Amino acid sequence: MKLSSSKTFIAAAISSALLLGACQSSKTAKTPAKEEAVEASSFSIPYEKYTLDNGLKVILHQDKSDPIVALATVFHVGSSREEPGKTGFAHFFEHMAFNNSENVPLGANRKMIGELGGTRNGGTWNDGTIYYEVVPKDAFEKLLWIDSDRMGYMINTVTKDALEREKQVVKNEKRQRVDNRPYGHTGGVISSHLYPDDHPYNWSVIGSLEDLQNATLEDVKKFYAKYYGPNNATLVIAGDIDIAETKTLVEKWFGEIDKGQPVPAMKPRPVTLDKTISLSHEDTFAKLPEIRLTFPTVEQYHEDSYALDALGEILSDGKRAPLYKVIVEEQKLAPGASAYNSSREIAGEFTIRVRANSGTDLDQVKDAIEQALAKFEQDGFSEKDLQQIKARQETQFYNGISSVLNKAFNLASYNEFAGSPDFLQKDIEAIKAVSKSDVIAAYNQYIKGKNYVMTSFVPKGQADLAVEGATDAGVKEEKIVQGAEKEVVLNDNEDFPRTETSFPRHEPPLGKTPLLTPPAVWSQTLENNLRVLGIEHNELPLVQFTLRIEGGHYLDKPEKSGVAYILSELMMEGTEGKTAEELEDAIGILGASISVDAGDEEIVISANTLKRNYDETLALVKEVLLEPRFDPAEFERIKKRLLTGLKQREGDAQAIASVVGKKLLYGEDHILGIPTSGTIDTVSSITLDDVKAYYRNNISPTVSAFHVAGDIDQGAVINSLHGLEQAWAKKTVAWPDYSVKANDGDSQLYFIDVPDAKQSVLMAGQLTFPGASEDYNNLVYANDRLGAGSSARLFQLLRIQKGYTYGAYTYILRREAMSALMAQTSVRANVTKESLDLLSNEIEVYKDTFTKEDFETTKNIVIKRQTREFETLGSLLSVLQDISRFDLPLDYLANEQKELSNLTLSDFKQTMAKYMSPNKMDYLVVGDADTQLERLNDLGFGEPVVLDIKGNPVSE
Repeated sequence: MKLSSSKTFIAAAISSALLLGACQSSKTAKTPAKEEAVEASSFSIPYEKYTLDNGLKVILHQDKSDPIVALATVFHVGSSREEPGKTGFAHFFEHMAFNNSENVPLGANRKMIGELGGTRNGGTWNDGTIYYEVVPKDAFEKLLWIDSDRMGYMINTVTKDALEREKQVVKNEKRQRVDNRPYGHTGGVISSHLYPDDHPYNWSVIGSLEDLQNATLEDVKKFYAKYYGPNNATLVIAGDIDIAETKTLVEKWFGEIDKGQPVPAMKPRPVTLDKTISLSHEDTFAKLPEIRLTFPTVEQYHEDSYALDALGEILSDGKRAPLYKVIVEEQKLAPGASAYNSSREIAGEFTIRVRANSGTDLDQVKDAIEQALAKFEQDGFSEKDLQQIKARQETQFYNGISSVLNKAFNLASYNEFAGSPDFLQKDIEAIKAVSKSDVIAAYNQYIKGKNYVMTSFVPKGQADLAVEGATDAGVKEEKIVQGAEKEVVLNDNEDFPRTETSFPRHEPPLGKTPLLTPPAVWSQTLENNLRVLGIEHNELPLVQFTLRIEGGHYLDKPEKSGVAYILSELMMEGTEGKTAEELEDAIGILGASISVDAGDEEIVISANTLKRNYDETLALVKEVLLEPRFDPAEFERIKKRLLTGLKQREGDAQAIASVVGKKLLYGEDHILGIPTSGTIDTVSSITLDDVKAYYRNNISPTVSAFHVAGDIDQGAVINSLHGLEQAWAKKTVAWPDYSVKANDGDSQLYFIDVPDAKQSVLMAGQLTFPGASEDYNNLVYANDRLGAGSSARLFQLLRIQKGYTYGAYTYILRREAMSALMAQTSVRANVTKESLDLLSNEIEVYKDTFTKEDFETTKNIVIKRQTREFETLGSLLSVLQDISRFDLPLDYLANEQKELSNLTLSDFKQTMAKYMSPNKMDYLVVGDADTQLERLNDLGFGEPVVLDIKGNPVSE
């Protein structure tokens, strides 16, 4: 997995804007002593840190709230350690490290951790690489075995064949993330022009495919030897551990790994531009014009980075933000605008990005950006704006340490990039210390009148929309050639040198099976028929709650699809007593978050708040629910933004497959065959009166449930809801009746042409049963070994064995009306036929090849996986929502464990025979017709039916 920067890494892994902005300071923290214990404070994570003789920095954090353990290993090596002509190596080694090592068999890392009931992944960004796992505590020593073998005994397994095989997987990832996506090349274009050729940020993290293809075994081994020693890494172990025992195990498994070469620290290397650079590109997959202005700024740990982070929010976030005011509200050039600072280890950049409405000239948008900046210079901003940014920090901090894995991420990243896990304290202090004058000074120093790199990415054939005078960006598109890649089949018997160790590094046994205790759930129904369910969870001073209103898109009229979606957006745009701006301020001052989202079968209002602000946050939710403003101007803006998004979706192969796949699955006459957000035709016809009528007819406590988890008991919750109980009158909601018909004939293959696609999206599906069916759990269990993760057959076959894809999965699309079994993958274009053949065949033979061992593995996975399902407030809310949505008993989790233990192999196979029939599945391919369509004729599905991007047959 590629991550574009340390900030992206932290944002993706921790989901905490506080920590994202907080990894910077003007001062480097003091390095702790050889061994130290740090006590907890209101803004700290207790830990013990020490260093092994080989230089590995080890941090231990004990958290016994759940029977799980997380490991995070950060190596201080990313793409910035590479050199021109030899790029992509760090990301490549992230991939290789999951394959095998001297004592861990090929594919076992991806396969075994999932089968142990755990989860694992990794990421690479400019400055570092991380590997992380979470497992039930009985598998803790197995994890130490796997991780230590990867750290110390992996490189000998990197043979010529292994190198060639993994190159294909990395290429697939690049095609999926960059080449086959709208605006995918933008980041690479900006980096190559913002930074000099020899600057470590000049090239993308994923690197050049040409460099990677030309890489020799000697090249990659030399890079590995230089940067992957234990002395260039931090290992964090967090969770239900015994500190003394863990130290013994760490010494056993990691202690004798050889120390690596000394790795010099990276010195800051910020850049300046002597002129503004304007570049353009006609994007094959983009449907809307996009402009970005990227200014060079400062490195992480620099004091100005804090003010730049705040500046980004002030310029673009919220109704008062100047970019929003000018571009969105006044000139109506785009549905939104963003501005953000990204400071990395040696340099930083500040970006202003606007994806404009269809057909909009980017010269107009550029002028509007300049006007917005002039407005900022003239009007400034209030102390209240700055305080709202800071008010979110405490809530975000607690959310950012709500799981042991998030704690591990924090401890590892601060230690490796700031010198100490304690650096969190200084970050928070620095964020709080940002003043208005700091923000204005940062703007004047880095933005006002400064040069920048500007990109104009426009749809193919619409070059006239680019900013006038822009030069071609010179994007090189990969040519997909049939049969170009050599087929490489790896086996675990390959001969490679074995390192002599002081003890046999055999797989250790499992520890004592952890006790699984499902959370206690309470339920109560109010007088207005609103059902309330809760779980008290006192680990952090947080409360999260959702109000789920049954219906959503299902209650849309087909010809007005998108009404529920627009209503969900409009409910956050003011109330009868508050303008949109005033509502935003009221939420912001509490440091809370409130959102409204529409799905296929529900509208959900979600809130996250500190315990002390629960009552005030609930009062705002009540106001949003019962007193919508229905502002006509906001309605028109939301509608236009939605239409813009729907237009952009037409250039995304994944989105096309998702939309048309559901249409094929449910049929064009079923509401679930239409996207939740509607289509351009249906949304264009929606009026504000339609939205009001939907609200009037369908928002009722009789079809709703309130779910709450956190530091609050049942009595307090019920007391807090008295006002809502009295004010929200019950009403009857009319429910439409749609018939669904599963495919009972032969499978049909459909094809949608996306010219020049570098990958083909493959999708298959069949209808199964209503979501509340007693067969649901059985199908989930039966599907596990087929496609439910990296340890399952499809992933192992299509990625590990063949190298055709970045990932391949099957899953159950659970819907109350009718669920479906789905399969999906994206493969390189020139193996479309081969991949589809393998996919359909694997489904066909699954039942007959499902063994007793598969059966036992599945049972173990499902039982052990529950150790990770009650850790965060979000996961607890999911439990509550399943109970109310599918009318499950409060103790359904315990019942499921009993039911699973009583199932037999025969039960599994009966489920497979009933719901996993390849001749009842329809198949969809979204890819390049010129090179792939004809090849699909002899797969046994008959001649493919060619559809357009809306799912309509293409007449010949």
